[in-house]
Amino acid sequence: MSRRRYKAAQKTAGTSPGTITYVGREVEHATRITRIEFNQNDYRVDDSGRLSACQLPHIEAEHITWLDVDGIHQTHVIETIGRQYKLHSLLLEDVVNTEQKPKLEFYDDNILFVTLKMLHSSKQVDEVDAEHISFALGKNFLVSFQEERTSDIFTPVLERIKASAGKTRRNGADYLLYALMDVVVDQYFEVLDHIGSQLDKLEDRIVLGQITDNSRIETRQQTLPELYNLKRELTYTRRVVWPLRDMIGSLLREENALIQPGTLPYLRDLYDHITQAIETIDSYRELIPGLMDVYLSTVSNRMNSVMKTLTIFSAIFMPLTFIVGIYGMNFDYMPELRSPNGYYYTLGAMAAITTGLLIYFRRRGWL
Repeated sequence: MSRRRYKAAQKTAGTSPGTITYVGREVEHATRITRIEFNQNDYRVDDSGRLSACQLPHIEAEHITWLDVDGIHQTHVIETIGRQYKLHSLLLEDVVNTEQKPKLEFYDDNILFVTLKMLHSSKQVDEVDAEHISFALGKNFLVSFQEERTSDIFTPVLERIKASAGKTRRNGADYLLYALMDVVVDQYFEVLDHIGSQLDKLEDRIVLGQITDNSRIETRQQTLPELYNLKRELTYTRRVVWPLRDMIGSLLREENALIQPGTLPYLRDLYDHITQAIETIDSYRELIPGLMDVYLSTVSNRMNSVMKTLTIFSAIFMPLTFIVGIYGMNFDYMPELRSPNGYYYTLGAMAAITTGLLIYFRRRGWL
């Protein structure tokens, strides 16, 4: 699980609360800032990346302002945005700490802070990678923070804003928050689909008997580590997804001016999707121990079959070895040694004993 053990500078123990110290993987590129202003009639996009785009909109502005910050490793940029949007230092501390657990918190009833994880499935190494995402919701603005990536995960929402005056353009910043969180939750299902396909392959390999194929020894040896790896990834995924249900539930229960009544049905739908994702994770986690038991039973049965075969051969050769041992003694007075046909009689007796034992084992069902 090296992907979650960063080598970057960690928060120093004993620092005062609110100290903005980046905790995460090393990033080479500069922070990218995109400012989007929109309403039902039009929209404007400023992707110059200049800090001047971070200015706080007027409280009575006709447009909703969405500030998308891609890259949280440059703390001076985060501090500037925090001053412009009057964000609490504790909030900014959680923004730049990629090891922060998902949570929801209100600051002075005028800022809603949400932090969660965006999950990505790696096709090469079959492990789940997490991206730290944070949101700061105000009266008519939303600031989104995401770790630096090669692609912007919120591009679909931006494309919807550009395409037409749909729900996103007609509603406020709270609906925009829902739309961005919905993108994150949809990605959970893609990750779970990938894990499910991996489980199906392992199940076919174990249950359909491919695991006993002698030409797939290497594959058999990889089965148990793959099962443990999937179990580990599901445990991590559950730890990331589980808090979201309580977070959305608290938004639905608590009345706040930042969340409009018209957004509540969408949040309830998001709550249902998160519940469905958790149930899928739990079903996968229950399936893995069953597959492990089947795998171990198959290996044990195969071992028992090998031991039975070796035991049968031992039982057949035991009387033959006894006969050979008797006539291998160097005594001068053994009547059979002087018999002209003694050699053929002995071989015939050994063949008869072997045939008799084979017939007996066959009737007993041991062969």
